[in-house]
Amino acid sequence: MAAQPWLVVIDPQRIFADPASEWASPMWPDAVRAIQSLLPQFPGRTIVTRWVPPRRRPGSWAAYMAAWPFADRPPRDPYFDLVPELADVESVVLDAPTFGKWPALQAVAGDTPELVLCGVATDCCVISTALPAADAGATITVVSDACAGSTPQHHAAALQVMGLYPPQITLATAAEVLGGE
Repeated sequence: MAAQPWLVVIDPQRIFADPASEWASPMWPDAVRAIQSLLPQFPGRTIVTRWVPPRRRPGSWAAYMAAWPFADRPPRDPYFDLVPELADVESVVLDAPTFGKWPALQAVAGDTPELVLCGVATDCCVISTALPAADAGATITVVSDACAGSTPQHHAAALQVMGLYPPQITLATAAEVLGGE
């Protein structure tokens, strides 16, 4: 019998949801509703990630953090808190100072899991998680309407790229994942 899939909610944090944030996604309100619809299907198999600024800043990380000084805060700063809609979700919470969350996910979900990915930003942390996970042998479903890009155009571009990787990565809507379409 195949293992049950894990729902992975990538970086549902205030820094990406607050309209006043430089990293706010205009797509977040719709995405969080889609994420909430998925949660009941993954009891005990939900992982939520949090991006936190890297303490060590090798190579391009120093320039990245210099380019985004508003995000250079301690990991426990309230801006990195989970959004209220998802703060009380029963889940494993993983912090990572990288865009891609695959190494942290692998430690919980195993070497070749089935992962249902959603979250923010489609064009950064979601794609940076999906590609290395698929390359390592994980089976990925990206829930397109449960992801939020930095812009609708960047979201569409990231989905287009991830859509080039079947059967390792497939795209689906929340309704399709839930069996409704």
